[in-house]
Amino acid sequence: MQVITNNKTKKNNTRIGQYTSLVSLLVLGIGMYISIAYKDLYYYSLVALIVGFILSQIGIYFGNRWGRKPTIDERITAALKGLSKENSLYHFITPVSHLLVGPNGIWIIEPYYQKGTVSYEKGKFKQKSANFLNAYLRIFAQEGLGRPELEIRADVSAVWKLLQDNKIELATPDMINVVLAFYDPKIAIHQNDSPYPMVQIDQLKTAIRLNKNNIAPAEALQRLKEVLPLESN
Repeated sequence: MQVITNNKTKKNNTRIGQYTSLVSLLVLGIGMYISIAYKDLYYYSLVALIVGFILSQIGIYFGNRWGRKPTIDERITAALKGLSKENSLYHFITPVSHLLVGPNGIWIIEPYYQKGTVSYEKGKFKQKSANFLNAYLRIFAQEGLGRPELEIRADVSAVWKLLQDNKIELATPDMINVVLAFYDPKIAIHQNDSPYPMVQIDQLKTAIRLNKNNIAPAEALQRLKEVLPLESN
């Protein structure tokens, strides 16, 4: 498997996460100090705490994706180790963060860090915390699951536009596959009637290998590889 990574983007986003986290701590500290030392400046304290909280969430977002070791791209690459040389894995280079192109089709890989239980119900992905601590962390120290169905829709549209712009023909956007990969080894996954596979990251390679549907024509796969970068930068 060939792996192509935009290392410049990776380094820049790592720095953003680090600096944003440090600034958020400073702003939160200022807010706490004002609330204690200058009780009459309550509104300034409140503004500082709100801004600090927002910055901390931004820092968590970037930290989860680029600050943890192994990094998000390294985890995905390790999970897919062993795929044939006909596969090309792109990190932070295409319109989506992680794209696999190979004999099993075109795959958008959506990674998630959430704990607890995830399920697909009534057209939406949902997350439930396993206990009070996880619920607390989900609010104050971790990303929530968000709306994966909206993220998926946007990512599929972005890849479809890439194909159309380069005159790469596929029958429909449905031929662009999506898989949700969860990092926490204890997460409980209820697939139900989800239109996209949801797996622990260790099962990512198996899920892709088992796919027998929505495989793009070989000509389209080859053409897509030709328009994408051949090496990391």
